[in-house]
Amino acid sequence: MAVRTNSEDVLAIMGAPDVDEDVVTSIIEAASAMVDQIYSGDSTLGSTLLENIEKWLSAHMVASSLARTTSDEKIGDVSVKYTGKWGELLKSTPYGQMALALDITGKLARAGKTGASIYAVKSFDE
Repeated sequence: MAVRTNSEDVLAIMGAPDVDEDVVTSIIEAASAMVDQIYSGDSTLGSTLLENIEKWLSAHMVASSLARTTSDEKIGDVSVKYTGKWGELLKSTPYGQMALALDITGKLARAGKTGASIYAVKSFDE
C-alpha cells in the first residue's frame, strides 16, 4: 500500500526540527509498512485515522532516533536530559502517545506483544 503521509506533515507536527527530509521519508516508509501490517484486513479505522496514526508514528520514530527532545538542559558543565524512558516504546514520546490515542482498536499498543497461554496439567494425585 502507498504511504499515507509526507515528510512536511510529520516535521510540521514536530515543530520543524532540522532533520533531512529524505531520512524522514525513509522513516515514513517504515511506519507505513508497520501500519499496513498491523491493520491489514481491518475496516474499523477509516483512511483519515490510518493517515494520522502513520503521521504520529512517523514523528515518534523521528523523535526516538534523529530529533530527541530534551526535558532538562544545562549550560555550565554541560548536561542534557532527554524526555521519555528507554523501554517505554510508544509511550516514550508525545508523538507515540498520540498515535496510541488515535488507535481506537488498541492494535498498535498490542503490536509485537505475545499473548499468554495457560494449560492445565493433569493431577498426579489419585
